[in-house]
Amino acid sequence: MTNALSPELYWTVLTAGLASVLWIPYILQRILQLGPIEAFRDPLHDVATKAPWAQRAKSAHTNMIENLLVFAVLALTIQIVGGGTAATASAALLFFASRAAHYAVYTLGLPWVRTPMFLIGFGCQITLLLAILAHS
Repeated sequence: MTNALSPELYWTVLTAGLASVLWIPYILQRILQLGPIEAFRDPLHDVATKAPWAQRAKSAHTNMIENLLVFAVLALTIQIVGGGTAATASAALLFFASRAAHYAVYTLGLPWVRTPMFLIGFGCQITLLLAILAHS
């Protein structure tokens, strides 16, 4: 028996997959800055990078993880209660896209685009929350 993922879970899994690799750019920059031995020396793991983009990438990654947690709980709840709709499916896709865009524009240092991308992702979370509450 096969169970296809709902759109909400599919996009949540893709968002988690993206979040799982977003550490790579800033770690590679750290290795280039400090060298491979020093980059992984424990007391230095919190030393700020000299590249502002890499520090922004690290902050964007942290922000992605924080927001993914909330979205994943909502997406799983939608699945459990059977409350998925076309709106929640679209919100899940839009959440993935807005979070990917948020990471890119945050890393590039474009705050006037970063905030709208964050707010779109937040709106997607609210869409799922309201669907769950309406289904209750």
